Formats: sequence, structure tokens, C-alpha cells
Amino acid sequence: MILKAVRNNKIESFFIVLGFVLIVTLLIYFICYYMNLGPYSVIIAMAFSIISSFITYYNCDKIVLAMHNARPANPQEDQLLTSVMDGLVIASGLPRPKLYVVDNPSPNAFATGRNPQNAVICVTTGLLDIMDKYELEGVLAHELSHVKNYDILLSTVVSVFAGFIVMISDLVLRFGFRRRRSDNDDFGKYTIILYIVGLVFLILSPIVSKIIQLAVSRKREYLADATSVEFTRNPKGLISALRKLDADNSTMRNYSNATAHMYINDPNGKTRKKKKSSIFSTHPSIDERIARLEHIN
Repeated sequence: MILKAVRNNKIESFFIVLGFVLIVTLLIYFICYYMNLGPYSVIIAMAFSIISSFITYYNCDKIVLAMHNARPANPQEDQLLTSVMDGLVIASGLPRPKLYVVDNPSPNAFATGRNPQNAVICVTTGLLDIMDKYELEGVLAHELSHVKNYDILLSTVVSVFAGFIVMISDLVLRFGFRRRRSDNDDFGKYTIILYIVGLVFLILSPIVSKIIQLAVSRKREYLADATSVEFTRNPKGLISALRKLDADNSTMRNYSNATAHMYINDPNGKTRKKKKSSIFSTHPSIDERIARLEHIN
């Protein structure tokens, strides 16, 4: 089951990257088109999308950490965090991920990176404050499961690409609507059709990106919960941790919607209160996750 999930994640990541290249190529093409760059539009669009995909793929973890102002964990100050991770690395057989901490009172955690050799697990100070050893072990095992299952590649690529697409789409829409009125006189029938199609695409692309984010996140959380139990042999630790997370109603400061799906729990306290997940939920509900964990033998 896990091997199949890893294979599926790699395949999905490939197609997401490919889709990103196509979307960004079209978005940049329309920008160049509005700027009347003629035949150079396609060349510029392709070059920009390929280069940006390459940079994003190899720097996605750094981008996400910078977005959260995360700092490297200190072995002396974060002794429990580092010691628990050392034990989990032995149990899982995975390379030791880099540990980072976000100074934020809201308890949460996430994993990022493009593969197990370049993985990062990040926790908030709020999480470290309320979790005991076994609960922290459950949370870290959950995040380490995302590393093993290659969820980190899929979720990080989706988060960075989705944010990038939304940014470019907004830029194109702003630029397109500000186009000089006199240019409209030069529009032919096919040019108008192309403009309308492009405008619809620009409006829909951020929505599609968001739906992909949500779908990718929910189905991976259940698998990560189950895989974490294989590492710890103690579902009670994660169950207790999830209950503490569920009892907390705080919203993370300065969290990004682009990365909300990466956390172990929804960083938005308002949407977190829902007892059942929907198509617009970044996470399955805590109750649903606990119910599944309680049925693991």
C-alpha cells in the first residue's frame, strides 16, 4: 500500500509540474501578447516557465521555510524535539530530516522538501509547549510519514506552484484590464475570441490550483496517520496529540493559504471547528482521523 502511494505521489508530482509548465507558459504568453511582443511571446513564455519550474523544484523547501520565518532547531534548547526525532529515524530507517522551529503560539507542524534526503520537519513553539514526549513522537512520526510517502514533494510543489500561479494570474488580469482603449480597435474576430478564452483561463486557474491543493492534502493525511503508527507502535500518542490540537482554537499568525494544506492541522482556527470535512477543507476532521486510528490493531 505504501509503495503504491509513493509511486502514485511521484507520478502525480510529475504531472503537476508538467501542468504548471503549461499553465505558466500560457499565462506568460498572454502577458507578452498584451505587450505586443509578437512571435517572441511563445519563446519568452516557454523559457520563463521552464526556468521557474527548475528553480522552484530545487528550492521549494527554502521558499516554504522563508514564508514561515522558520529557524533551525537548537539541540540544547530543543532537546526533546531532537531526541524524539533521533529515535524515530532509527525506527523508520529514513535519513535524518533537518529540524526547524517557528516562533508561534499556535500548535502545529509540517514537513517539506523534495525527497527524504532533503527533507525538513518544522514545528511551532506552541506545539512544543503543550505536547508530552509520546504526543510529540506521534506528531513527528506523522510528519516523517509524509517524508517516507513522498507527500512532501507533492504538497510542497503544489503549494509553491499554486501560489505562483495565483500571483501571475492576478498580474495578467490587472495588466489586461488596463490595456489602452485604443488597442481594442485593432482586435479582429479571432483575437477577441483568444482574449476571452485567455481571460476565462486566468480566472479559473487559481480556483483549479486551490482544488488540487485541497484534494492532495486530505487523502494524504489518513495515510500519514496510519504510517506513523508503524513507526511508533503507539496510536495513543498521536490520538492524544490530535485531541490537543482539536481543543486549540487559535489561528496561526501570518499563515499562508498556499501552505495551509501542509500542516498536521488546519492553521485557521475558524475552519478547524468543523466536525466534518468538505471539498473545501484542507484537512479531514480530527474526529474522522481519530476514528480511523482507533480501529488500527
